[in-house]
Amino acid sequence: MNVLFVEDEAKIANFVRAGLKEQGFVVDYCDNGDDGYLRALDNEYDVIVLDIMVPGKDGLSILKLLRRQGRNAPVILLTARNELDDRLQGLNLGADDYIAKPFFVEELAARIHAVVRRSVSDRQNQLAVGPIKLDRITREVTCNHRAIELTSREFNLLEYLMRSPGRVFTRTQILEHVWGYDFNPNTNVVDVCIQRIRKKIDPIDEAVWIESIRGVGYRFRKPDSSS
Repeated sequence: MNVLFVEDEAKIANFVRAGLKEQGFVVDYCDNGDDGYLRALDNEYDVIVLDIMVPGKDGLSILKLLRRQGRNAPVILLTARNELDDRLQGLNLGADDYIAKPFFVEELAARIHAVVRRSVSDRQNQLAVGPIKLDRITREVTCNHRAIELTSREFNLLEYLMRSPGRVFTRTQILEHVWGYDFNPNTNVVDVCIQRIRKKIDPIDEAVWIESIRGVGYRFRKPDSSS
């Protein structure tokens, strides 16, 4: 598990790095916020352990900037024991957990495992293809970070297609899965529903994400490798 650890107090940094490495973590360490922010942008970490009070960009500023950039790696804040306002602000900015100093490395390691497990569970409930993101739990859909209001049927159809980008589904397959009972295969309810979804997505992103396959059905387009 790869951990980015940002902490300027040498004593704390040394015992945390040693303790985490003993437990099998790969620790990337820096002692200031400016370097920490750049590393978080340039690399994919399983978790970021971030002291609030570091030179350069402080921890809360780093957290805020990362979330604005769409970086969703779990973040654990290291805080002074009495700084309740900092902890509350950090959680409101998107921190996943916090731990007050002083602390045991074993507790930090347990917190890391917990937030990573939650993060993996969250990702399993989310679909993202190109600019379109779908959350199975909240049933929210966004395109280029803009919310798209879908009916229940539209949501189910979009989810069905997004699960397998590039795969062609026949109208019959879509009917059986999304509508849940037998329809006349010549009905146009699938086509009508697809058109409604397109009218909501196309004005936000000019690319055609739901493609018509003549004489067969529909597929959700795979994003280009350059996208």
